[in-house]
Amino acid sequence: MVRQAEGRNAEPSACALDAQSVKTSANVPASGQGIDAGKKIAGRKRHLGVDTPSRLLAVRVTAASVSDNIGGIHLLSRIATSNPQVRKAWTDTGYRTKAIGHGARLGIDVEAVRRDPFAKGFKVTPRRWVVERTFGLLMHHRRLVRGYETHPHRPEAMIRIAMIDLINRRLTREPTLNWRNARLGTKQQNTLHRSERSLRPASHDVMTCTTGNDSRDQPLLLPLPLG
Repeated sequence: MVRQAEGRNAEPSACALDAQSVKTSANVPASGQGIDAGKKIAGRKRHLGVDTPSRLLAVRVTAASVSDNIGGIHLLSRIATSNPQVRKAWTDTGYRTKAIGHGARLGIDVEAVRRDPFAKGFKVTPRRWVVERTFGLLMHHRRLVRGYETHPHRPEAMIRIAMIDLINRRLTREPTLNWRNARLGTKQQNTLHRSERSLRPASHDVMTCTTGNDSRDQPLLLPLPLG
């Protein structure tokens, strides 16, 4: 529905792959995490495959020590199974050699999009920016800011739940609320609530309540974890 609402074909023909390393909490066992030597992060790595409108096609959570190539191979295999019409994949240079060869065997042309070596500061990378944006949107959900789950299949489920929320908001054109709203003052929260009256508590990561029995009390926003 998201693709059709944007005037695209119902089924995707291209995708973008990338990975994000995040730190983990103390309850995550050492056997389920590792160290991303390139980014100097000890924790887990989230491998995502999305189509051009940033709709999730595949996700896999591994230890941060797992290379992008290995994660990309799993993503390509899942995408080829669930979306056999996909024929193009854009990645960064971390997906060279093995991922490109695996994609060729699946009939998917994997192209590594290089960043402009002369660019200074932030610059949008063609094609790859859609998956980078997806990582940014996922960080609006408090349970995904850090790796809190003991087993890796649970954060995969959390990512899918977060993507359902994001897709619903895109279809209804509602702004994305996030856990940082809890830091707003009472007046700012009340203003935000009045602009979001149509939100349904059962399907979003916030709920409303009143401060007492007095009908003059203003509703407040209370953050709730996903899942």
